Amino acid sequence: MDDYKSTWREKIGYGIGAIGLDLSYGLFYSYLSYYLSSVLGLKEGFLLLLTPIARIWDGINDPMMGTIVDNTKTKMGKYRPWIVIGALSNAVVLTLLFTSFGMSGTRLYIYIAVMYILWGMTNTMADIPYWSMVPSFTTNPSDRNLVATVARTFSGLGQGIITVMTPIILPRLSSGMTTDKGYSASGFSRWAFICAVALTAFALICVLSTKEKHVVYNNNEKFSFKKMFKVIARNDQLVVFIIFAMVSNSGWYLTSSTAVYYFTDVLGQPTAQSLFSTIGAIGSVLGLLVIPVLSKKMSKRSIYQFSLVLTVAGYALMFLFGPILNITIALDISYILASIGIGSMFVAQTIFLADIVDYGEYKNGERNESITFSMKGFLQKLAYTVQTIILFGGLRLVGYNQQITSGAINDSTKTVIGIIAFGIPPVLVLISLIIFSLKFKIHGELADKVHDYIVEKRNNE
Repeated sequence: MDDYKSTWREKIGYGIGAIGLDLSYGLFYSYLSYYLSSVLGLKEGFLLLLTPIARIWDGINDPMMGTIVDNTKTKMGKYRPWIVIGALSNAVVLTLLFTSFGMSGTRLYIYIAVMYILWGMTNTMADIPYWSMVPSFTTNPSDRNLVATVARTFSGLGQGIITVMTPIILPRLSSGMTTDKGYSASGFSRWAFICAVALTAFALICVLSTKEKHVVYNNNEKFSFKKMFKVIARNDQLVVFIIFAMVSNSGWYLTSSTAVYYFTDVLGQPTAQSLFSTIGAIGSVLGLLVIPVLSKKMSKRSIYQFSLVLTVAGYALMFLFGPILNITIALDISYILASIGIGSMFVAQTIFLADIVDYGEYKNGERNESITFSMKGFLQKLAYTVQTIILFGGLRLVGYNQQITSGAINDSTKTVIGIIAFGIPPVLVLISLIIFSLKFKIHGELADKVHDYIVEKRNNE
């Protein structure tokens, strides 16, 4: 019984779509916190309250969107129409989120809250169908690994553009009232608009160059919380995945969102973040090669464990050379190790989710692709919530907002920022490694049984 495979045209076209999604994603997760707190001057307490509220709604909205996608049946398929709709909607909201229209006070707080929640909803509209397409391309394990690797490669390129180029481009796009480092509300607005245009263009390329194969359609089942909880509760490996992926991703988001504070407020060298991010991007690219290279001699389980161990080691060195010894070049070099591990980690997580979809069908007789893949976006948002609570909780404790207003950041605040950026993340990654090693069981004999079951079932359909 043969596996069906995807073409290189489809792989590349599919991957290009991830660039645009991650331009929006990267700008939101890496720079929104700084934009809201340091440029617009919003209070930390507001952001600590807003993020959990948004996650409560996401807990409803994300699985609901997954059900809608699962029940979609058009000539274009069930995933691609939503990628276009979601990308267009998210592009508009991204621009509005980073455009304050000169508002202040209560109006600004309400406006940001609405746009913040809408960003999450529109991102979900594109993200869930995009990543849910992976199983429809191929049942072949090696080809599925390759599809996920290509997608993560382009995804990393999108985030790399944001982290590397934003510190350089923002001062050039900024006008009017700027921070002492040259950032302004106008600069963020213009940069967000550019990213929004790119997001739309790349989504169209993705949709026009791919084809959905062997798609399993549901029988127009309506969304219900009972079904959502049933799908999650009956797939024990999905629950395990949500936990260990959320914990490790929280560590990564802490670094990506706190880096702008570290280089701007601690070191006073905002453009130095570009070199740091460039080195991290190089490490991420190398990380994409970890699975294809090591899979010849190691299992996915062992490769994933290796990736997390490498991440912890890299972070330990970053914390040593950053907050402790203050040797910036050594900090940058150490980032290569951590980012190699992170790059490999994200590829493996995408592959694991595809395996979890198959496992759910093997165990329960129901596929539920989009509901399962909706957990990817939801766990990322949960990770962002953990990151926000740690970051803004820490900044509030040391009175960061008042120090920004006065124009002077004290030493204790700088120490806290360093710990948040480089000290807490390895602890979270280590916890994730322990949970994965003890609880995730789709490997070895079970993984082979699941694969054989799915291939035989597809050949008989």
